[in-house]
Amino acid sequence: MIAETVCSAVSAAGLGIAVVTAYRRRFLAAARIAAYSLVPVGLVMTGVVGWLSDTALSPTAWAGFGVLAGAWLLFATTRAVERRRTGAGAGAAAETGSIRPGTTAPASSTPALRQGQRKGQAQSQGKRPASGDDFSDIEAILKKHGI
Repeated sequence: MIAETVCSAVSAAGLGIAVVTAYRRRFLAAARIAAYSLVPVGLVMTGVVGWLSDTALSPTAWAGFGVLAGAWLLFATTRAVERRRTGAGAGAAAETGSIRPGTTAPASSTPALRQGQRKGQAQSQGKRPASGDDFSDIEAILKKHGI
């Protein structure tokens, strides 16, 4: 009963604002305000407001919301535990150098640098391969792929 009265008052106030807006020759805005102000009365007439007020005051409905909250909490907890477990597996995979446990990294086409040696140091030593060795890597790759 109170909810219906409040909705009717809100609609009446909205229609009053729409009339004032139309008086100022802003008809499009007035029509929009009138449309918004008729929504609460429509909700009362369809019974939605009564259903919401019955639900809000029902202990059974609140118990149902509590059950839903418990289910959500249980779901979130299990997801957090699952992520924590997969996070530990990812750390072990990072130590072995693979993305997933049980996988291996593909063979590298460039030789690994010695420990403590950087790319800049290797190039600055002035060791250039002989002109015949320039294409040997390319030939090896082509042979590997059967070309």
